[in-house]
Amino acid sequence: MTLTDTMSDADFVLIDGVVFETEYLRVPDEHTLADDVVLEAKHGELEVELTCGDLEGAEHLGEGMYRLANGHRVRFLSTATVH
Repeated sequence: MTLTDTMSDADFVLIDGVVFETEYLRVPDEHTLADDVVLEAKHGELEVELTCGDLEGAEHLGEGMYRLANGHRVRFLSTATVH
């Protein structure tokens, strides 16, 4: 799986150990430019925004965790549904 595969339908994103609620998510495709926003997330008053360029060159660390080129560690999380 790639980073963009793990983004699909993520309800939350873990960034450097802090869980943010996903407010906007766009999985990059062939039409996405480097400066296009692909993620907006919020944790209380703290808001983060990632562009497609921020995700380029991400290193897979295992178990769905990735290190971005800027050093931040991210992991996309989905809410489990129990039936």
